[in-house]
Amino acid sequence: MAERAVLAYFNTPDQADEALEGLKRLRLSEYEIDRFDGYPGTGMEHLDQLGDTIAGTFRSLGFLTLGGDFDSPDAAALAASSVSASGMSSGGPNNRVTGRDILLTAIVDVDDYDEAVAICRQAGAL
Repeated sequence: MAERAVLAYFNTPDQADEALEGLKRLRLSEYEIDRFDGYPGTGMEHLDQLGDTIAGTFRSLGFLTLGGDFDSPDAAALAASSVSASGMSSGGPNNRVTGRDILLTAIVDVDDYDEAVAICRQAGAL
């Protein structure tokens, strides 16, 4: 069976789930839905990792507000210059992050590829 990969970007996980339900009617061999970010690492997952914010012992502003885990102090400083890091803006209405940060990756039979792309676009994919 010849296969092709479909990479579809969505605004919300619900859109990706809707597309996946449609793709399951096709010859689908693999799939995964991921959220990605412009910053490396998982950042602060537990409050005990926070450190002392008054004394300034936390790793960086990007670590606190963006969830970034930076190897380089230069990268951390550059990420901290983002308007989202300050908490003053995230770029969207009601201070919500906008953009397509949900990725649906699906491996479908080559004969189902065009239909798979149409299903994804109908669900709101880029």
